[in-house]
Amino acid sequence: MPQQITLGYKALVAAAKSEIKEYTASEAMELARLADILLVDIRDPRELARVGKIPGAFHCPRGMIEFWIDPESPYFKPVFGEDRTFVFFCAGGMRSALATKTAQDMGLAPVAHIIGGFDAWKAAGGPVEKPDTSGAR
Repeated sequence: MPQQITLGYKALVAAAKSEIKEYTASEAMELARLADILLVDIRDPRELARVGKIPGAFHCPRGMIEFWIDPESPYFKPVFGEDRTFVFFCAGGMRSALATKTAQDMGLAPVAHIIGGFDAWKAAGGPVEKPDTSGAR
């Protein structure tokens, strides 16, 4: 019997977006200058290697977010215990909406995400560290 998906990704993203704070890429560029703001890149490491990253952003792969945020987890990252605003982003804004909702549900606050993600950041002229294409590791 085929699977009967009753709640698709579009509905999940829409529900998350209705409950979280969102910033445009331009707003996020202004916020990124503040010491109490941390941009959190949840893209896959291969995406960063392929297209680059936002300078100063903290990388937390989407699959590890719950584990890195929870102080009870053996994978906890102390950066998530800091008194900061965490602004999540992915490539296009869907995964980061879900990640932001998860972080918010876990009690991390304040949190937000960048509408349109890394793609919107680049399109708005935000700084990007180019990937290392030299082949050196």
